[in-house]
Amino acid sequence: MSTHQRGGVTIRDVARRAGVSVTAVSHAINGKGTLSAETREHIKVVAASMNYRADALARGLRRAPLGVVGFVIRPLDALGEYRPEGVDVFLRVASAAAAAALDAGLGLMLVPDLTRTPLPPLALSLDGYIVMNPVREDPVVALLRSHDIEYVTLGRDPSHPENPAWVSNDDRGNRAALADLERSGVREVLYLGGTAHDAWNLDSEELYRAWCTTTGRVPRVVHLPEGAGTQGAEELVPSLLEGGAPEAIFCLTGRHAAGVVAGLSAAGVRCPEQILVVTGSDAEQARTSRPAISAVDLQPEALGTAIVGMLKSVLDGAPPQDPVLLASRYRRRGSSRRN
Repeated sequence: MSTHQRGGVTIRDVARRAGVSVTAVSHAINGKGTLSAETREHIKVVAASMNYRADALARGLRRAPLGVVGFVIRPLDALGEYRPEGVDVFLRVASAAAAAALDAGLGLMLVPDLTRTPLPPLALSLDGYIVMNPVREDPVVALLRSHDIEYVTLGRDPSHPENPAWVSNDDRGNRAALADLERSGVREVLYLGGTAHDAWNLDSEELYRAWCTTTGRVPRVVHLPEGAGTQGAEELVPSLLEGGAPEAIFCLTGRHAAGVVAGLSAAGVRCPEQILVVTGSDAEQARTSRPAISAVDLQPEALGTAIVGMLKSVLDGAPPQDPVLLASRYRRRGSSRRN
């Protein structure tokens, strides 16, 4: 559908004013869907008050729904590889989402970065999209919005705080990890975060800094690109030990945590006897590390199921009123246990 009307009013503007989804506006104007008579009339009144008129040509060219939705995993786009060693979280989310989509009568298509060419056939003709961990000013989100394609996000969109269509974890897992370190009696906790400007990175670091302020600790923050992986974190360890080793290290990603434990061992530093290590993402490498690394379980299957349910609701014309936060859980293992 063409969205740019005379006067600059778009279908997305009407949807925002009416408090409904873009799909609901389309259904109301074109006599489709299962909207109630009251909702349909409300949308038409709002559209008329804004002098919005659907483009007749676009209406004639519009295709019937395909019954297929897309899933863009932005962290894997950033890594530049779609099967990173030791990372099973994304596969578990995608698997659960695919099963939930089938249960909802939809197909799920994994799609790479939509801003890269060539695009997969029909990529911009899918009924809607799930975007995982969008970054600030994300070009994929901008592209979907410019084409008025419905989307929901796994993780808050930092650039669109007004959009409630997202599912994420609460912060209780990270809080429990920091509390575990606090109970162990350590004073200095180094925070090793990623460089992607997504809500997971931004919110996790903010929580760490607030915890330092509350507990009277001096924050020490280091950033390492997610793509550096295990090897990059292992090679970083000597610089982390310079000028005095921290008593504990909180690594946001599981691969970084596994690399840190390996790097500490190579440097002759024992974990957990000398330095405790925890991670904000339970990955395969965290579980198989020696010692096994205490980690935050992000409940990927629950995330995949919930986000498909939200997208299905939006496509049916009933956008979510509030984001959905699912519980995260802290799994305490050998890397943070001292005798």
